[in-house]
Amino acid sequence: MQTRQLGKNGPQVSAIGLGCMGMTDFYTTGTDTKEATATLHRALELGVNLLDTADMYGPHSNETLIGQAIRGKREQVFLASKFGIVRDPGDAAARGVNGRPEYIRQAIEGTLRRLGVETLDLYYQHRIDPDVAIEETVGAMAELVQAGKVRYLGLSEASAATLERAHKVHPISALQSEYSLWSRDQEDNGCLAACQRLGIAFVPYSPLGRGFLTGALKSPEDFAADDYRRFSPRFQGENFTKNLLLVEQVKQLAAAKGITTGQLALAWVLAQGDYLIPIPGTKQRKYLEENVAALQVRLGADELQALEGIFTPDATAGERYPQAVMALLDR
Repeated sequence: MQTRQLGKNGPQVSAIGLGCMGMTDFYTTGTDTKEATATLHRALELGVNLLDTADMYGPHSNETLIGQAIRGKREQVFLASKFGIVRDPGDAAARGVNGRPEYIRQAIEGTLRRLGVETLDLYYQHRIDPDVAIEETVGAMAELVQAGKVRYLGLSEASAATLERAHKVHPISALQSEYSLWSRDQEDNGCLAACQRLGIAFVPYSPLGRGFLTGALKSPEDFAADDYRRFSPRFQGENFTKNLLLVEQVKQLAAAKGITTGQLALAWVLAQGDYLIPIPGTKQRKYLEENVAALQVRLGADELQALEGIFTPDATAGERYPQAVMALLDR
């Protein structure tokens, strides 16, 4: 397994991680615990040690699943989780954000208990709380490091300015935000540049565009009735059709290279710099193995240029989240 460094002062972790959200939530009702567990175990066999979860996935059931799967295998895992997005039990779609110190101290205890570990390797603030100064939130997170409950700190979907402020309070090892061929705003908003300047790893989530960049999706009707992509602007109506035409061009490039469309999309992300550590999500072993094989793909300058010419920064049709969820992003 190839490795990359998690920030200037962090450890070496697998160059590709595993996003675990879909194992219990958002894409369809029900959890195939047996296959999800087998996928987690196969990831460790392949040397994928960066496992990414959050307390809001489920909520809570994702951490419980991972905790059970890694029992007796803790030394093989670099475990990342997140706090800060609060879900309303009475409204599955409702979201709140909480970055208050007292909430953080409560959240970590639940995460450690569900994962069955004494120390979490990487703890992210999942979304920035606009009502709490980032210095106050990160100060409370730093106390968890001092107490031995957390090893490294991260932020998710933070702006470059927020990242700079947070890093002055305590070293931030990772920034996790959406980034892929069809979500390239991180190039223009200063976040990638800030990570390079400050020595912070950038962890792209949804590097396969929530499955769109695999080329497997043909119609919005491919989704289960409760799949949250049905409510995402990029997966609706004319936006879906326009984006599908872009992916068809990527599919042709992949076929000419003898690899899958998803592998080509992942290889592009990996080629953007060795400070990027993508975490494609899957709940099936066959897709995990396909994703890991992308590490062997090498792209020439002409191939990179061709991909970027298809998915220019403003080519993708539609926002990446519904309006209410976009409002939670720190921009």
